[in-house]
Amino acid sequence: MAKLNFGGVEEEVLTRDEFPLEQAREILKDDVIAILGYGVQGPGQALNLKDNGFNVIIGQRNPSPSWDKALADGWVPGENLFSIEEACERGTILQFLLSDAGQIALWPTVKQYLTPGKTLYFSHGFGVTFNDQTGIVPPENVDVVLVAPKGSGTSLRRMFLEGKGLNSSFAIHQDYTGKAKERVAALGIGIGSGYLFETNFKKEVYSDLTGERGTLMGALAGILEAQYKVLRENGHSPSEAFNETVEELTESLILLVAENGMDWMYANCSTTAQRGALDWRHKFRQAVEPVFEELYAKVASGEEAKRSIDTNSQPDYREKLAEELRELRESEMWQAGAMVRKLRPQNQKSAKPSMV
Repeated sequence: MAKLNFGGVEEEVLTRDEFPLEQAREILKDDVIAILGYGVQGPGQALNLKDNGFNVIIGQRNPSPSWDKALADGWVPGENLFSIEEACERGTILQFLLSDAGQIALWPTVKQYLTPGKTLYFSHGFGVTFNDQTGIVPPENVDVVLVAPKGSGTSLRRMFLEGKGLNSSFAIHQDYTGKAKERVAALGIGIGSGYLFETNFKKEVYSDLTGERGTLMGALAGILEAQYKVLRENGHSPSEAFNETVEELTESLILLVAENGMDWMYANCSTTAQRGALDWRHKFRQAVEPVFEELYAKVASGEEAKRSIDTNSQPDYREKLAEELRELRESEMWQAGAMVRKLRPQNQKSAKPSMV
């Protein structure tokens, strides 16, 4: 493990230098990794593992859109694409990558195949942490581990193909064999992680739910909508409002933050922008801290988990979700976004100058 210093706080992380891919392959050379579910995380993890030389099979319901996606990605029925039950039977490592609601529904089936010494793998601590609501309580004679990429399966795969790595957390809930740590490390390296940092199932799900509802998705969407609305109400055009709210963030500033940090982004902006950012960041922090405190409390109490389970388990959930996403997509701000994206130079069919 490498020791890193985060502003005076030391933390141990595992990198590819300490744990090379060849070592990971050696540790898992006799294992069959069964990916259960081919939805959000399944494709990226499965394809990366396969390309990295591991023995991978897919378990997926048929017929289903995810089965069709697996076929399109090159998985072969009867060879490395099976029913959930057969994949569970064949696998020595069961990567339980269904949605949280899907894991609850399928748990009685998967549990039957957890024979002594197998490894049960998650990419989210939800099911085990909130087992009073999910019913997911693994038997004591299996290893139970977690590798949680800090991003979508799509990003995991894209970065892998670019020769990069998406950072992941890892955790060990049960170490029945005494080899859980080396095995979870091998799996984390195998799926293409940039580096691995240790956590536990509870901390993973608490931070994940807070992040999704907060900065990464909920807060981001809300802040963008608020600024766009104020600009439009004060007479700014959709193009101006969208470019100042979203396009400059996603196409310019956030890339500078990713490159070298927030101070680097500030340093590469005008002095007027710098002063405004430094003055107003405190006001925004003070405004949203109470919201984040309320959010974290609701996550820790299990209230957010209950809402997620209750909502996602409804038979018409997908129809309601589609309607909510449609309303978002058809809002003026994101219609403006669709037009702006079409006008990006790389998306234009012709760059001929106007004759007007």
